[in-house]
Amino acid sequence: MSLLGIDIGTTGCKAAAFAVNDGSLIASAYREYAILRPRPQWAELDSHEVFNKIKQCISDVARKTKKDAITAISISSMGEAMTPVSAKREILGNSILMTDLRGAEYVGKLESEIGQSKFYEINPNILGTNYSLPKLMWLMKHEPPLYKKAWKFLLWGDFVAFMLGAEPLTSHSLANRTLLFDIHKENWSDFLLEWSGLDRKKLPECVPSGSIAGNVRDDISTELGLPAGVKIVVGGHDQCCNSLCAGINIPDKAICGIGTFECITPTYRNIPQASRMLKAGLNIEHHVVKGLYVSFIYNQSGSLVRWFRDTFASSDKKLLAGKTDIYDVLASEMPEKPSKLLVLPHFEMTGTPDFISNSSGVIAGLKISTTRGEILKAIMEGATFYFVESINQLKEMGIDTSEFIATGGGAKSNHWLQIKADIFGVPFVRPRVTECGLLGAAILAGLATGELSSIDDGISIFVKRDRVFEPDLVRHRIYQEQYAKYRQLYPSLKKLLSKI
Repeated sequence: MSLLGIDIGTTGCKAAAFAVNDGSLIASAYREYAILRPRPQWAELDSHEVFNKIKQCISDVARKTKKDAITAISISSMGEAMTPVSAKREILGNSILMTDLRGAEYVGKLESEIGQSKFYEINPNILGTNYSLPKLMWLMKHEPPLYKKAWKFLLWGDFVAFMLGAEPLTSHSLANRTLLFDIHKENWSDFLLEWSGLDRKKLPECVPSGSIAGNVRDDISTELGLPAGVKIVVGGHDQCCNSLCAGINIPDKAICGIGTFECITPTYRNIPQASRMLKAGLNIEHHVVKGLYVSFIYNQSGSLVRWFRDTFASSDKKLLAGKTDIYDVLASEMPEKPSKLLVLPHFEMTGTPDFISNSSGVIAGLKISTTRGEILKAIMEGATFYFVESINQLKEMGIDTSEFIATGGGAKSNHWLQIKADIFGVPFVRPRVTECGLLGAAILAGLATGELSSIDDGISIFVKRDRVFEPDLVRHRIYQEQYAKYRQLYPSLKKLLSKI
């Protein structure tokens, strides 16, 4: 028997089946898709295209699991982005991504009419345009026919589960990303719904991660080659699933997920003090593990490396045509020593703690002799420097930062993990399975269906270490000097970047 985990990200989706008896990976599949930008400052996904690619991934994996039949499915997904659907499971429109700036006017209205502090007491997030609430209010005003026609607006994990046959349910962790969730009542906030004018009936029911949401429909099972009666289990926000897969089911630990966005995720036993968290620019949301809470320190990361690949190595990618991993080729060109360049990772709106929207990316220190390998290394360094200040705050809060478990696609890169170990000055651990959204979702599926007896059981079977990257103290000292220069970069250019 096997458990199927699905992970849905901003630029790609994955599916993987894991054996129940020993947690080994049986089969996996991946599909990439493009972000649509129909207008400046807009960012969408074609929901039809993405769902079809998710089905392709499931079908690929299902073909390879005939001897280890899939018994349950759960989904890890990005937050914020919602898709409108009908009661007949029809897709009614595209999904507006978190980097889309539509709805910014409603964030200002929230700030002036409710205030950040009062809002945080209900839904502990830092107000911004990236969440679902301002996008839904924008749709209600600017696309009223679509808003009226939609039966439900579903976040990605909930949408895919619904399209496969589940009831329209959302986990507490994903519901939090809408800005409409009351973390204390563990349900939609009557106050925030009334303020926004949004219809509660258009939202899914809020339930804990690990709840059974239904079975895969017979026609979908036939189409995808799945066994009949596969259970669909409510998953959760991707970074929460990452944390579970990294073996974190206790408080005061943190992981580092390196995907399109990089996210450091600390855990807490109880809901932390609001005033302290707000001052630090940190959110609070439910973990997928009962009784735990998390917060996110995040910024663009893998998206910058992908931009570099598509901008500086597009011809190489075509020439290799899948014969060799383009990232391996590019990594081989990076210098061993720290680069002398400085990269400001503000290519899009930044994440915690500053949430800067009126800036732009910078590559400083370029010379005629600069190689593309140096630029790539500097991008990885700059993306890592962004988190140093927040790491120091976590230490003050009593979070164990003596090592980090690295997850996500970026964790496959030896070069990047060594850079992170050298900059932070602590070991980075790569688990056997780096696509932790997949494995965390699979563990949730096994717990819900009784295939796994407990979280400890799931972690002992599924979570294994692969390699530890120890910091080089010489490089760490050089990076400390580079970081001092990095901290001067944005203040020096702030006014100019806001104009650009």
